[in-house]
Amino acid sequence: MRKNIRIGMIVPSSNITMEKEIPQAINSNRFESKPIITYHSARVGLKNVSREELKQMNLSAVGAAESLANASVDIILYACLVAVMVEGKGAHKISEKELKEAASNQTADVPVVNSAGALVQTLKDIGVRKVAVIAPYLPSLTDTVCGYIQDEGVEVIDSHSLAVTNNLEVGELDQSQLVSIASGMSEEAEAVVLSACVQMPSLDVLCKTEELLGKPVISAATATVYQAMKKLGMPLNMDTYGKLLSGKLEV
Repeated sequence: MRKNIRIGMIVPSSNITMEKEIPQAINSNRFESKPIITYHSARVGLKNVSREELKQMNLSAVGAAESLANASVDIILYACLVAVMVEGKGAHKISEKELKEAASNQTADVPVVNSAGALVQTLKDIGVRKVAVIAPYLPSLTDTVCGYIQDEGVEVIDSHSLAVTNNLEVGELDQSQLVSIASGMSEEAEAVVLSACVQMPSLDVLCKTEELLGKPVISAATATVYQAMKKLGMPLNMDTYGKLLSGKLEV
C-alpha cells in the first residue's frame, strides 16, 4: 500500500458534515501499515436544497474536479446524493464519467465516487432487496430519492422526510433523533438508510441503531467511504460505525 494517499472531496458550500464524517470513518480503519491520508476539498455553491440549486451545483462540480486534480489526488468523492438523483435515472453513472474525464484531463486517471452511486451500489453489494430510508428533504425530493433507488432494483418499502430545506440547518440536526425514527419504520425492511444525505449527521448513532434493529444500518456517508475504500484497494477493518465498514456484510 502507498505511504501517502490524497482524498479529494467536492463539497457543497453549506456542508459542515462531509469533512468531518468521511475522515472520521476512514481514519478509524485498522491498517496493517497505515498510510498518511490527507483530505483536500473544493467547494461548490449550495444554500437551499431545491432542484434548481442542486442542478446548478452539478454544473460547478466539473470545475471542482479539475481543481482537485491539480493536487494529484488519488480519488475524488462528490458527496451530494440528491443533487445527482434529481438529474434522472442512471445519473450517477453520467456524473462519475464527467467528473472522471475532467480530472483525468489534468493528471493521471482519477477514480470518482459520488454518494448517489455509492448508496445504490452498496445496497446491491450487501444483497439488500427491501430498504427503509430516512432523508432530511421535503417529501417531494425524498420521493425522488426513493424512486431512484427503486429504479436501481432495490424496493423502498418505507421512508421518512424531515422536510428541512436550508442545507446548513440539515448539518445541524440532532442525529440522536434518527434512532427513534428508525425504530418505528417497517420491520420488513432488510436494511435502513439512516441518512440519505451526506450533510445530515448520523455516523455516531449507526451502531446503536443497528444493535436496536438487528439489521444493517448504513448512511450515504458510510456507503461513500465503503466504495472509496474498495476503489483505493484498502481493506475495510472498522468496528465503530456499523457492520458495513467492518467489511463483513458483502455477499
